[in-house]
Amino acid sequence: METQVSEDFGNEVYETLKYIIDPEVGINIVDLGLIYSVSLDGDVLEIELTLTTPGCPMSGTITNATEQILLKRFPNLDVKVNLVWSPPWSTEMITEEGMRQLEGK
Repeated sequence: METQVSEDFGNEVYETLKYIIDPEVGINIVDLGLIYSVSLDGDVLEIELTLTTPGCPMSGTITNATEQILLKRFPNLDVKVNLVWSPPWSTEMITEEGMRQLEGK
């Protein structure tokens, strides 16, 4: 049975994922709004993420980095990263912090 994660654990996952920077935009994948969900099913941590465009050349890099950083941070869990396209990403998904970072570039 898949469950949403506790707020503390979810925050820890999101804070960990902020270390992954989208190389084309220069902003982390959390503040870009690329993380759609975080769930825990037993000892499987499942992440649903998207990319700014379906043809993004960094798709393998970002999904691999997501898996690797979470495996390092949570070595007792299996990590599953799912790339999803629905709903399509849009600039409205960028957080306020992400918008500040964009404006500073």
